[in-house]
Amino acid sequence: MAHQTERPTPDLTAPDLTAPDLATPDLTAIGARPVPEFDGVHDVWPRGERLVAVREAAAAYKERFKAQGQVRAVRSVDIAAAPYPVDYAFHGAVSVPTLPLISMINRMIVVQYDDWNGTPRTLAFEPTVPDGSAEAPFYRNLRRLMDKVPAGHLIEKTVLRYYHEPADVLAKVGLTAADIDFCTFDHLHVQDPRMILGSTEVIEGESAPRRPLFGDAKLLVHSRELDTLRSLHPMQWAWYVEGGLGGVDPEKFVTFDGDIELGPGIALLWTPGHTDGNHSLVINTPDGVWVSSENGISLDNWQPELSKIPGVRKYHQRFGREICPNANTLEDSLDQYDSMVKEKTLADPCRRDPRWLQILPSTELAPWKRLWPVVPTYVHGGIAYGEITSGRR
Repeated sequence: MAHQTERPTPDLTAPDLTAPDLATPDLTAIGARPVPEFDGVHDVWPRGERLVAVREAAAAYKERFKAQGQVRAVRSVDIAAAPYPVDYAFHGAVSVPTLPLISMINRMIVVQYDDWNGTPRTLAFEPTVPDGSAEAPFYRNLRRLMDKVPAGHLIEKTVLRYYHEPADVLAKVGLTAADIDFCTFDHLHVQDPRMILGSTEVIEGESAPRRPLFGDAKLLVHSRELDTLRSLHPMQWAWYVEGGLGGVDPEKFVTFDGDIELGPGIALLWTPGHTDGNHSLVINTPDGVWVSSENGISLDNWQPELSKIPGVRKYHQRFGREICPNANTLEDSLDQYDSMVKEKTLADPCRRDPRWLQILPSTELAPWKRLWPVVPTYVHGGIAYGEITSGRR
């Protein structure tokens, strides 16, 4: 459901975070600026005190973030549903026999905003190309396994579904490729940058080099995430598309470190742990702050005390943990815990049911009855505010 309300006039002058010693040339060029509230929190020691520092910094930043204004418009559209192991989804917490695979729905979110220079911008968040994701070693191996299993085809039909390609999403919301200024992913698991940014090389199995999906749009990526894709550790290998940078113009990337604000009402906040360079989309809307990432795949991950998925609430009670992480790659489980607390602190309560936070997983557990009892306890079902308009530039 779309909402239209009057936005508060953003304060574009304070605080002054665009000075040369604070903003890198890349950030200045895209009208973005760093977020100082989180400076140094990831260096706090010991780890219990670091969590306190992260929570306090998030609370302080939220107050300023909301006062600065709201995005112009935002719309989410589902792209595809893909299989995922239950054990990964809830850190092994599910306590009853179930299908080994559940399904996660990937969604693309289009956000329109004004940057800190007052320039209208359009961001595509999570523009996943399913053909590229299928080449990540985990999914390639899973496909081979299902091909060998007698019921593999039936399993595939149960957990796999295609809705839209990213180009279809643009058409659905009334945009063209030329309207997109930037694209970004919360992290680069199962993403092939060649599919988005184009490549001078021919991808295996194709007949010609890939053209850019969004014209001249650039990919915003945390420097640690891009470095990971350049040099994979064996513990990271299964989830990244090796060779995904082949033939991609380096000028198509805008890298950043730490936390950044793209404009009033929109930020990319560093949330390490799931991956070293993981970041979360944070937007301010007429209903308050929303957060999107894949640190969890349902609200049950962030709010296990409310979960009806067997075992998840007991996980919360047994270990005294306020989150239950999405745990396919725990590059640093303590960092991921802190990052999910950071997200919880920033997100506002849902208007429809204030028990639940406005956290929209970038890839969300499918609410399909055939996956019962591993279905989300509460689902937002997407996000829509304002009117997406073409030709804003």
